Amino acid sequence: MVGNGIVVEVSGKSIVTTSTPARVALAAAGSATAGLAYATLIERNAFTLREATMPVLAPGSQTIRVLHISDLHMMPNQRMKQNWLRELDRLEPDLVVNTGDNLSHQRSVPAVVQSLGSLLARPGLFVFGSNDYFAPKPKNPLKYFKKSHKKVFGEPLPWQDLRAAFTERGWLDVTHTKRELEVAGVRIATAGVDDPHLKRDRYDTIAGVPNPVADLTLGITHSPEPRVLDRFAADGYDLVLAGHTHGGQLCVPFYGALVTNCEIDRSRVKGPSRWGAHTQLHVSAGIGTSPYAPARFCCRPEATLLTLTPAPHRRAESGSDEGVSRSEAVVR
Repeated sequence: MVGNGIVVEVSGKSIVTTSTPARVALAAAGSATAGLAYATLIERNAFTLREATMPVLAPGSQTIRVLHISDLHMMPNQRMKQNWLRELDRLEPDLVVNTGDNLSHQRSVPAVVQSLGSLLARPGLFVFGSNDYFAPKPKNPLKYFKKSHKKVFGEPLPWQDLRAAFTERGWLDVTHTKRELEVAGVRIATAGVDDPHLKRDRYDTIAGVPNPVADLTLGITHSPEPRVLDRFAADGYDLVLAGHTHGGQLCVPFYGALVTNCEIDRSRVKGPSRWGAHTQLHVSAGIGTSPYAPARFCCRPEATLLTLTPAPHRRAESGSDEGVSRSEAVVR
């Protein structure tokens, strides 16, 4: 042995080869580098449209299509993301629901408005998240494994300008407000709360059973905190839409998300599930990332096209996920 190598003799000459532990370390470093390059350069820009069918409407209702978008975390120079978002209007959704965290920069409002484009001319509902109110800041990623970690906020963002742009084009802000609208012949009673991740939610302002003659009762929140989901479920909402989790953002194959960044369990970190006996939940894995953590692994950025159909038995007692189906397609 010489140092960390093994001496072998080739044609009368001594050659020092790399030891097995060193080779393993080099291989691991190479794999980590390749994985990081993939997560930051490829997957975080591999925008995907997911589709799900959810039976939540009153019997006899017309089927409607809802485009659920969340967590754009827009920077002004993110052209690829902006171009992909513009293409979503060709899906011709009946309703667009935006569950917050649109901004990541002081100058991002024009980029968000322009990239949403014609979607803003369609019926829309929205609430805001923490990164509509405050710019992101660098964080220790290990803090995400502690649900009670201290939150760090950046500079205030121009959320009032974004709200004005949305509402001027006809989208409805449902923050701490009950609204009713008709979309494609379907009567919707909806309500939302401000971001529970910041503890800005005031559910008491919208508490109570929604209009029982509505074909769909829809709750909207940025972060899917159980305390808020429990209130929506107790009031009898058919469906709740949320974002915030990024689907875990960095996931492990065959295991899934390591963290959810909220109190919800990992099994509900993205996609459809059931909350309680009567309420269905859809959590979007989101379209963007913080500029200080620009990586995704086994969790592609997404928007979701939800096809809402009549429920066989409105507010049935079954707690199974029967009737919820999922598929995936890439919007190019």
